Amino acid sequence: MSTEIPDNDLIRQFTSGDEKAFNILITRYQDKIYWHARRMAGNHADAYDIVQEVLWVVYNKLKDFKFQSSFYTWVYTITSTRSLNFLRKKKLRQFFSLDDEENPIDLTSDSDILTEIGNKEEFDRVQKILQKLPAKQREVFILRNYEQMSYEEISQIKGTSVGALKANYFHAVEKLQKLMQNE
Repeated sequence: MSTEIPDNDLIRQFTSGDEKAFNILITRYQDKIYWHARRMAGNHADAYDIVQEVLWVVYNKLKDFKFQSSFYTWVYTITSTRSLNFLRKKKLRQFFSLDDEENPIDLTSDSDILTEIGNKEEFDRVQKILQKLPAKQREVFILRNYEQMSYEEISQIKGTSVGALKANYFHAVEKLQKLMQNE
């Protein structure tokens, strides 16, 4: 028998003023939030910024949680939205930047995380290739492959049809195969 407090009970405790309940919820999901943001952004620094924004939003909006979906789905929706918004803003900043140098993806600052991954070179290669996909296709690919979510779960998070997600996923896989062959 598990003694883990259900997410919905923690949400109710938090909305009644128990800050510890929020900390338990975030501790439960922080790694998943980070890795989803990391895969979307492509580097630790940007993922960290996204996670901070997600935590701020979750903290401020949790009182409005409607219990119509799981907390997990709700927080993934927020993480996805914030990641896509971050990437759009970053693209705009780069477009209007006065400096002509490209900003290569830098994963070296995460040596502590990457030491846990068996093949850093392959990880770097996949991360760079993933960054070449359009953001929506990248997100569906990440949720499906890295997070092992069903199309139905992704559909609930994204608010789109399963058919549209399958099409995005198919195009993502097709592009990834071409990109990997060209490397």
